[in-house]
Amino acid sequence: MSQPPWQPIAPAKPARPAKEPLTRDRIVDAAMRVLTQSGYEAVSMRKIASELGTGPASLYAHVANKRELDQLLVERTAEQMVFDDPIDPDRWQEQLKATMREMLRAMRANPGVARAAIGAVPVGERALRTTERILTLLKAGNVPDQAAAWAVDLIPLYVTAVAFEETVQSASDWTPEDVERFVNNLRTYFEGLPADRFPLTVALANQLTSGADGDARFEFGLTVITAGLAALAPTPLTPTPNPNP
Repeated sequence: MSQPPWQPIAPAKPARPAKEPLTRDRIVDAAMRVLTQSGYEAVSMRKIASELGTGPASLYAHVANKRELDQLLVERTAEQMVFDDPIDPDRWQEQLKATMREMLRAMRANPGVARAAIGAVPVGERALRTTERILTLLKAGNVPDQAAAWAVDLIPLYVTAVAFEETVQSASDWTPEDVERFVNNLRTYFEGLPADRFPLTVALANQLTSGADGDARFEFGLTVITAGLAALAPTPLTPTPNPNP
């Protein structure tokens, strides 16, 4: 039956936009945003659900728990690492250093992810590819198997610790002037210690407080790690001269 002409026409209800389906990638995207904007401590399933306009329960269909989410954050960061140079046994130490620099670069690009990586064993495919690259470099340098196996724990731990420390320091909102003032005060404090009890701390006060920007200290760590691993490689036997050529 047609509508009488005096009856007002009801306005058409606007169509609701289709809701974007919830996926693991979208959850990780939202977690990365929270991580970058508010730090690791703010990353929770409830906060991520709020970012996505849904309830926390819906996230668990895609991510089992916070521990798995940490793994996914580490994996997302590992995806950003670029290693495109072929392994060269003659340059394995320099390539290992470059690998660690690239790991730190990716962590610096994702502030807070170092906290997610601390204590976690990376099992994602991209993270495992980084592990495989490190092992390949170490074996190219003839590093013993057990040393190489433990080194793939030591190396990420060192890089992650550096990145985590930088995250903690950046959270203090110190200006470069604040850092310089603190370093100067710390140097003065070391210099003023009783020399009879702390002779070397007093003598090395300047060296102990150098490299405040972190890069020089990081490079020092790379040198120590690579040189130490190289020292573990068996020395080729020197042929015994033939006394009767």
